[in-house]
This record gives sequence, C-alpha cells and structure tokens, in this order.
Amino acid sequence: MAGDVGVQGPRRTSFVRGLFRVPDVRPSSAWRLWQRNATIYKRTYKFNVLPNFFEPFLFLLAMGLGLGAYLSRVKGVPYIHFIAPGLAATAAFYGAAFEVTYNCFVKMQFAKVYDAVMSTPLTIEDIGLGELLWATTRALIYGSAFLVIAAIFVTVHSWWAVLAPFAIALVGLMFAVIGLSFTAIIPIIDFYSYYWTMFLTPMFLFSGIFFPLDRLPGWVRGVAWFIPLHQAVNLMRALILNGDVGAAAASALWIVVLTGALLVVPMNLLRRRLVK
Repeated sequence: MAGDVGVQGPRRTSFVRGLFRVPDVRPSSAWRLWQRNATIYKRTYKFNVLPNFFEPFLFLLAMGLGLGAYLSRVKGVPYIHFIAPGLAATAAFYGAAFEVTYNCFVKMQFAKVYDAVMSTPLTIEDIGLGELLWATTRALIYGSAFLVIAAIFVTVHSWWAVLAPFAIALVGLMFAVIGLSFTAIIPIIDFYSYYWTMFLTPMFLFSGIFFPLDRLPGWVRGVAWFIPLHQAVNLMRALILNGDVGAAAASALWIVVLTGALLVVPMNLLRRRLVK
C-alpha cells in the first residue's frame, strides 16, 4: 500500500508536467486546419449562424425592450444599453463554446477527422491550435455581428468600442481553450450536459450581464471576480458603455493571464488522448 502511494506522487507530477509541456506545434500547419474548417463553414454558415447569433440577439430584444419597459435606468443608462455589452461578450462566448464542444467532439470521435488529419504532416498539437484559432474566428464573427446590431440600437456610447473586435477575439480564445480542454477529457458526448448546465449556464446568469453586482454581498463579488465571463462582460462594458480604459485594461489583463496559462493544456490533452 505504501509503495502504491509512493508511485502515485510521481505519476501526478508527471501528469501535471505533461499538461504544460511545450507542444510540438507549427502555426503554419495549424493554419491549414483553420482553412479546412473555414472552407466547410462557407457551405454551412446559413445553418450555423442561427443558434449562435440569434440567442443573444433575442435576449437583447426580450430583456432590453421587454423588461426594459419596466426598468427606467440601470447604472444611469437605459436597461437595453446596460445589457448590450454583456450580450456581445455572450455572442463570442457561445460562438467559441459550440465550436470546441459538440463540433470538435463529433470530428474527433465519430467522423474520425482527426485520425485522417494525423496521416498528414500535421501533428496532434497542430490540430489543437487550429481548432482554437477557428473557434476564435467563430467568436469574432458572431460577436462582431452582434456589435453591429448593438450600434443600430444606439447602445454604443464610447469611441473605445473600436477595440471591441479585439476584445471579442480575446474572449473567444479564452473560452475556446477552456472548452477544448473539456472536450479532450470526456469519454462520451453526454457529458456536455454537465458542462453547459453546471458551468456555462451559471456563468451566463451570474456574470453581471442582466444586473449589476455592486449591491450584492461582498463574497459574491469576490467569487464573480474569478468567473471568466464576468471579466469578459466587464471588458466589453468598459469599451462600449463606459469608456473606462483602466477597467478595460484590468479585465483584458485577467483574460490574457488565464488564457496564456492554459493555452497549451488542450493541445497536450488532445495529444494524450489521441496517442492512446
């Protein structure tokens, strides 16, 4: 028994080191996978755009115009103006999350696309980076489209909104890294019900999109600080609504640090899974 415990320690250490090893990845090769995904998307975008774009858009209409008819102003602005930046972050959030969950799992487990790709000069890590880049692109498409709608509703109040597409890409990459890491470890597709219901949905409801958190208990605000979508909402709100450069920089730094710390994890997890 003591010997087994002694062995477990080095195994855990080896596993953790494996998660953060420098991956064998070449951006030019990963770009090939991005091109493959983009080519297919050109043929199917009319069907893919509906769930990812229209959900935040419908929330903007239902909550902004519906509930907004009963709320005069929130934080000094009309309610629809308050929720629009958070829903822009949500559009990016959903765009990346759908791509690196169900789409990637189907390609990996059922369509065996990754097995075919590995017969080419691309490495497993190239596949991982390519999927992260493509998910970020999807997030940028949906988030930017939502920004256009937000501008039509005159909910953009700051010239710093010109940086919003860069922020959307950053948010998309963060959720792509998180989602692809989950995809790389689950054995069956049914596990996504836990990911969406227990992780993504609570973030959507309690990240400050629909109501400010400043009147909630201090411990709630402390927990919210660690929620990725909350930082994404703060970033978009600072750029679009407040023009608060300091707040935008703080949230952007938080997202960059988290994304940078975890960037290699999904690539190494995919390698561990597909090598087996």
